[in-house]
Amino acid sequence: MINAKFYKNGSAFSGYRISGHADYSERGSDIVCAAVSSAAYLCANLITDSYLIEAEIALHDGYLKVTADADELISGLYQHMLQLKEQYSQYINVEISEV
Repeated sequence: MINAKFYKNGSAFSGYRISGHADYSERGSDIVCAAVSSAAYLCANLITDSYLIEAEIALHDGYLKVTADADELISGLYQHMLQLKEQYSQYINVEISEV
């Protein structure tokens, strides 16, 4: 299962952590993993490369954690993850944690 945890500081998103594998199908052809990974990387790249916001990023196989002052971008990713969860509820878990 993919676990998407979003961090909020008050009403503003301050980061996210995506970990795990969907196991929807074989690695390399898993559309759920591909959708989640693509969105998570896009958000991280927008934060650091397009908006030039400083971020702490940790990355390794099946794990991405981003901490940044990028409320609107992270909020957009959160909404996207909720929509993916609606379609693939047994493969994705989405939660919010207050920091």
